[in-house]
Amino acid sequence: MELMNNNRWESYIRRVTPYVPGEQPKDESIIKLNTNENPYPPAPGVERVLRNIDVDRLRLYPDPTIGLLVDELASFYELDKDQVFVGVGSDDVLANAFLTFFNSDKPIIFPDITYSFYPVYCDLYRIPYEIQPLDKEFRIVKEDYYKDNGGVVIANPNAPTSVYEEISIIEDIVSHNPNSVVIVDEAYIDFAGESALSLVSKYENLLVVQTFSKSRSMAGMRIGYAMGSKKLIKALNDVKYSINSYTLNQASILAGVEGVRDWEYYNEKIQNILDVRNESEKEFRRLGFSFPKSGANFLFVTHASIPAKDLYEALKENKIYVRYFDLPRIDNYLRVTIGKKEEMDKLFDFLSKYIESK
Repeated sequence: MELMNNNRWESYIRRVTPYVPGEQPKDESIIKLNTNENPYPPAPGVERVLRNIDVDRLRLYPDPTIGLLVDELASFYELDKDQVFVGVGSDDVLANAFLTFFNSDKPIIFPDITYSFYPVYCDLYRIPYEIQPLDKEFRIVKEDYYKDNGGVVIANPNAPTSVYEEISIIEDIVSHNPNSVVIVDEAYIDFAGESALSLVSKYENLLVVQTFSKSRSMAGMRIGYAMGSKKLIKALNDVKYSINSYTLNQASILAGVEGVRDWEYYNEKIQNILDVRNESEKEFRRLGFSFPKSGANFLFVTHASIPAKDLYEALKENKIYVRYFDLPRIDNYLRVTIGKKEEMDKLFDFLSKYIESK
């Protein structure tokens, strides 16, 4: 009985503060602008391939190399297939990258306001880290990344701020860190400017991570990928094969291939989002909001006189979901995903009435 009541095993449990994802409400009447999903469906080819999957093949393990999708991505980005790594969403890719590349006693460095999964990975894998403060306009101070470190991680465009740093800033940071792996997380790059992918051939220590969740409208398929030198990709695959060889399921592989091929469709939908983003910026300004220049499919807004938390709660009560972060420096901001025009119209209709009543 003494052994049964001895809970020493609890002291061996790895305890971390987990990442908190945006709410996923079940009520379809809710206007969901809180998780940066693409408001448009995937390309027609994705639906076609999913409708025609050979169900009998699902009894077999998927290709551990994810060869079909790796080849398609390599061809699209004009890379060698040994320069592409595919995982179960970019979160999985990033987790593998942290585990693979950040193993020194030196702290890795990333901004104080950024994707909140980074410190979670560090706690989980026991990676020391130091945060570098963004300036008052939420921009990177590049000189902060000249110091000795165990690795660098930059989300560009950044989340949740939406700020895009020009490629010259990214290259400056990479060039000052020849002894560290630099990860550039580009989940929103298709809504911004030039990708750091153009630097991969020049810097062997640069890893660029992207996703199918945003511009390709496939968040539900969980497909992410990394591009870099052959040495980096081999190291990533070695770790992956040491944990789980069969990462991406067959349906995701086939759908992913179609998602790469129909770039014309996605260009059209990206432009639709950019058009609605431009109109949304005008409306937010009219209502007394300000925000950084966005390079993403969302805006990071703050009102001149009404606290963000009050707005968040009022919106939620009226079935409009946006994202609120109760964190230092950004606790008076809301992150608002760009939805379809009719969704944004309902958002602004409510905000107009709410602000007028104050």
